[in-house]
Amino acid sequence: MKLTAIHHAAIICSDYRASKRFYTEVLGLKILAENFRAQRNSYKLDLQLPDGSQVELFSFPDAPPRPSYPEARGLRHLAFVTPSVEEAKAYLESQGVAVEDIRVDEYTGKRFTFFADPDDLPLELYEA
Repeated sequence: MKLTAIHHAAIICSDYRASKRFYTEVLGLKILAENFRAQRNSYKLDLQLPDGSQVELFSFPDAPPRPSYPEARGLRHLAFVTPSVEEAKAYLESQGVAVEDIRVDEYTGKRFTFFADPDDLPLELYEA
C-alpha cells in the first residue's frame, strides 16, 4: 500500500452557520459543494485549501461535544501551513479570534501557534 497525501479532515460542528462563516470568511477556504441531507437533517460542506486538500464540515442535530481539554485519545488538532505565522496571527486577531503566543518547535525550529474554531476544536498555524 502506498499513501500519498491526506485528502480531507472531517469536522462535526454544533452551529453550522457560525462554522461555515469561520472556515470560509475568516480562514478563506473555498466552497466546493454544500448539501443539505434531509434524511439526516444535516449539512455537509466541502471546503478546499489552495493546495487541494479539503475540510468537510458536517452538522448533526444534538451532536455531543468531544472535549479537547484535558487532552484525550483521538484527533488532537488540525494544522494549517502558512508562510508567516506572525502575519496569520495578526489577521486572525483582527477578526476577533483568540490566538496563543507564537512558539518555536524545539525539534524542527519552525514557528507555530494555536487557535480554536467556534466549537473549540484546536487549530494550528505552522510556518513552512
